[in-house]
Amino acid sequence: MHLEKLSLTNFKNYEDVRFAFGRQVNVIVGPNGSGKTNLLDAVYFLALSKSAFQSQDALSILHDADYFIIDGIFAEENRNVQITISLQRGQRKVLMADKKPYERISEHIGRFPVVMVAPNDTDLVRDHSEDRRQFFDGVLSQLDADYLRNYLMYQQVLKQRNSLLKLFAERNQVDNDLLDTYDEPLLDLGQKIHDRRQQFVEDFLPGFRRHYAYLSEDREAVTIVYESEVGNPNFADEFRHFRRRDTVLQRTTMGIHKDDYGFMIAGHAGESVPLKKFGSQGQQKTFVIALKLAQFEQLQAEKGIKPILLLDDIFDKLDDRRISKLIQLMDEGAFGQLFITDARPERTKELLNNVQADVRFFQTGE
Repeated sequence: MHLEKLSLTNFKNYEDVRFAFGRQVNVIVGPNGSGKTNLLDAVYFLALSKSAFQSQDALSILHDADYFIIDGIFAEENRNVQITISLQRGQRKVLMADKKPYERISEHIGRFPVVMVAPNDTDLVRDHSEDRRQFFDGVLSQLDADYLRNYLMYQQVLKQRNSLLKLFAERNQVDNDLLDTYDEPLLDLGQKIHDRRQQFVEDFLPGFRRHYAYLSEDREAVTIVYESEVGNPNFADEFRHFRRRDTVLQRTTMGIHKDDYGFMIAGHAGESVPLKKFGSQGQQKTFVIALKLAQFEQLQAEKGIKPILLLDDIFDKLDDRRISKLIQLMDEGAFGQLFITDARPERTKELLNNVQADVRFFQTGE
């Protein structure tokens, strides 16, 4: 599977452009601010129906325009598929396959798997638990349609329950029977999501550790710890017990939406310590790249195809040792279609000079 053609209309800084990509390595070069990352985001958007960087779809519409269109041709084993995403300001996003709208956008997720490695990925280590949940939920959503359905249903029920709690607080009156109708599905869905997340981390760890060891040359051990109060056998009773607190705070204070993933590294005495606090900048970068490579491997194993790999400005952010490790993986054919951005084309040409693959260059900002 690979992206053969891409057409952008009023998407970010692109008013009207068309590209025909190669099956292997596609290098996007140009000055900073010329739209290299925006082009990668368009590929990501086409595959996952959302931006990798913007939380609101309308922010991807070209300034002063009223709409955007992303249109692409994915080449599968026996056929080509045209995917079109369009958005008019003030209206709902439209997603079509071969000019026929999907009944549910969720049906598209995972059909064309994609993995992005970007400069801000180390925020996963340094920032809030929400970022780590979003990463693992994104991986699981591409892998498992049942998980995605359960997750979307959970978010819907959670939103409704929080609205109800706010109403109760305003009226200073709680209807426990009404709350029961929200708590039961929330607890049931939460348990299913918890169990899938826990199983995923167990399956994910061996590949992740192998990639970290490869990139770091076996310098230290790492692990990921899934942290969730939902695994407590008494969680359902505790959840109901804190209804009063939820009403006062006007939000649901317990559940899988509070989960976290502990990123751990071996300390001086051999014990696991938080990467955020004790890991060097290089160790944090290596950890995150190993996460993405393990994500790539999981998607390939589950889907039977190599995901599209998007590498945004990584040659500027990695040291020579880690770059050489990635180049070696490219040369060994570990990846399928790649998109790489770089503001220094001469550097990329030198780095990829001996790679046994079809390398094509595209210039932005002309």
